[in-house]
Amino acid sequence: MSLRIGLDLGGTKIEIVELDAAGGEVYRRRVPTPRGSYEGTIAAIVDLVAAAERTVGQRGTVGVGMPGAISPATGLVKNANSTWIIGRPLDVDLAGALGRPVRCANDANCFALSEATDGAAAGAAIVFGVIVGTGTGGGVVVNGHVCTGPNAIAGEWGHNPLPWPADDERPGPACYCGKYGCIETFLSGPGMTHDHERATGTRVDAAEIAARAAAGDAACDATLARYERRMARALATVINVLDPDVVVLGGGMSNITRLYERVPLLLPEYVFSDHVATRLAAPVHGDSSGVRGAAWLGGEIERKHGKRKNENENA
Repeated sequence: MSLRIGLDLGGTKIEIVELDAAGGEVYRRRVPTPRGSYEGTIAAIVDLVAAAERTVGQRGTVGVGMPGAISPATGLVKNANSTWIIGRPLDVDLAGALGRPVRCANDANCFALSEATDGAAAGAAIVFGVIVGTGTGGGVVVNGHVCTGPNAIAGEWGHNPLPWPADDERPGPACYCGKYGCIETFLSGPGMTHDHERATGTRVDAAEIAARAAAGDAACDATLARYERRMARALATVINVLDPDVVVLGGGMSNITRLYERVPLLLPEYVFSDHVATRLAAPVHGDSSGVRGAAWLGGEIERKHGKRKNENENA
């Protein structure tokens, strides 16, 4: 199967894309997510795949980007903000409904895979994809393959504590995970809003803070400067452990262009090296990276099954 179908299962919409072997888009559609209904979600995905294959006239592999992850311990969905899929064997049920293997992965992993395959980090051996938006997540891709780990949490840097905290950063804001001072509470969009409000008494969203800073607002510029230094500290710990070739930013905060200039200048203060060669990059595919990465997941299934077939033929 040369065509790859990817689905982005979100809390409000399900998007499908179909890619040809070269990564060209041949079909795209989105529908509202049947919120609260697991059976309705399965049916919506099946209908989307059927419509895509009727239109293109060819069967494809299927990958699904989703909130949360499939637990290796139970085979069931965990950590998903779309709560109606928690505790369900989503990949197994989709495979049965579609009559083929289905690969499911965390949406941050799909973002990282997309940018590593034909995006900002194409050709790089080790890629760390970062989501900084409403929340903070990440994914790791090594030699074109998503790394998930035995706990299916590889890349979840947002729930580590902010490193090298200043006195006024301890213990840090409360996080929904039950801890204090998680990276997510500082680097998410709401994290920047809350930081600015703590410093100024004024509540402004992250996009407006960036716009005002660009226009010369000193208080907003100071908020962005704090954010940049915190991002440098947080990324330095990833670089010290993983040493990626490229870090790609995604999510709403990735649209703040000055991050790509200023954060790299701060990294040498925290990275345990005499030189920092890791590149910080904006995404090539933007909001489409998640669904495109899900489509490339299907290719991993195809390669795996092809390898097994060849091994059997050579036995």
